[in-house]
Amino acid sequence: QVQLVESGGGLVQAGGSLRLSCTASKRTFSTYAMGWFRQAPGKEREIVASIRESDGYTSYVDAVKGRFTISRDNAKNTNFLHMNSLKPEDTAVYYCAAGIKAGIWNYWGQGTQVTVSS
Repeated sequence: QVQLVESGGGLVQAGGSLRLSCTASKRTFSTYAMGWFRQAPGKEREIVASIRESDGYTSYVDAVKGRFTISRDNAKNTNFLHMNSLKPEDTAVYYCAAGIKAGIWNYWGQGTQVTVSS
């Protein structure tokens, strides 16, 4: 099993920034695709960003393009979601996910709360 632990959530004012971190327990982290999902009250869980296992290609949901950046540090078994220009609509529980390839999400973190005040 792969354990994923998120950190970096919190309360921030609109326009502010946060960096979420996700650390994996496996040394084979570099072979996994990584993704970030979020779920707001009353909404379905949605994918926010992902980084592909093969070439590092990144994808983003339209709502966060230009504001969020996903990256990874394979030496530290960690990936990051850099969130800038945060909006109240970004308020949600954010979950880290991993899988053998993007789109196959086998492992999940417990989530970290991000709250953006207006």
